[in-house]
Amino acid sequence: MGPQNNQSIFHPTFLFTGIPGLGTINIGVSFSFCIMYAIAVLGNGVVLLVIVKDQTLHKPMYLFLCMLAVSELGVSISTLPTVLGVFLFNAREIGLDACLSQTYFIHCFSGMDSGVLLAMALDRFIAIYNPLQYTTILTNFRIILIGLGIAMRSALLLFPVPLLLRRLPFCKSTILAHPYCLHPNLIRLPCADTTVNSFYGLLCVLSTFGLDSFCIVLSYMMILKTVLSMASKEGRLKALNTCVSHICAVVLYYTPMIGLSMAHRFGRHNSPKLHSMMANIYLLVPPILNPIIYSIKTREIRKALGRLFRQKKF
Repeated sequence: MGPQNNQSIFHPTFLFTGIPGLGTINIGVSFSFCIMYAIAVLGNGVVLLVIVKDQTLHKPMYLFLCMLAVSELGVSISTLPTVLGVFLFNAREIGLDACLSQTYFIHCFSGMDSGVLLAMALDRFIAIYNPLQYTTILTNFRIILIGLGIAMRSALLLFPVPLLLRRLPFCKSTILAHPYCLHPNLIRLPCADTTVNSFYGLLCVLSTFGLDSFCIVLSYMMILKTVLSMASKEGRLKALNTCVSHICAVVLYYTPMIGLSMAHRFGRHNSPKLHSMMANIYLLVPPILNPIIYSIKTREIRKALGRLFRQKKF
């Protein structure tokens, strides 16, 4: 095998796929993605700014929401350069190292999303089960430790993923199914045994999304048990109402993620459009809708937004 062949196998250039059947540059699709990214980045940025600047929002629930906004900004910014590059400039090529870096950051921030949603579920349980000691249990120092724990878990657990992929030869197709690099897509391209990669990928999924989703369900079972034990119907409704935004965030996050995982593992013969749609929903819909849901459903954030806009106006 010549040096040039060896270079192309171990340091390949991957080709992104946009949306199958839409050709190269489509103005309508490009404009739609620009609008979606603008909403995601601005929405999460505004939520982050409001919580940081408004002292009345320096409470556990809103500090966890601040962490969620950071992780969703991370997911959006990780995919933005290649998605807009593909749809606006038809820039479809990416080197191995850049692709592996993007894979790491997408999955890392996505894992942080999952961890923050679990922390928010525990926050709601403590607030409903023991409201008098809520701020005593969840002090600022403990919240910082929880945030650091979530970030470190995701960063360290996923660190071997790109390293395990980098050692493999890519002598099959180098065409990616999406306009960004994802581990389930990359792992199907090498012409070598990927058992270790598959096993470690499954371990990461079970250690983050599997464990987190189980603990979220367990938290809501305990919340429901606590709520049903309340004497007042008004108290029960008020307690459940504080969970609505978080339940919406969990559904928005886990539903497309499960759909994408099922499509990658069991729907290999399905239309490429389905895979593309599921991946775009998984990475774009939660960062777009979560800031909107929390802004609409949370009175304190609406008031803080009003104060912020009045200060900017005058």
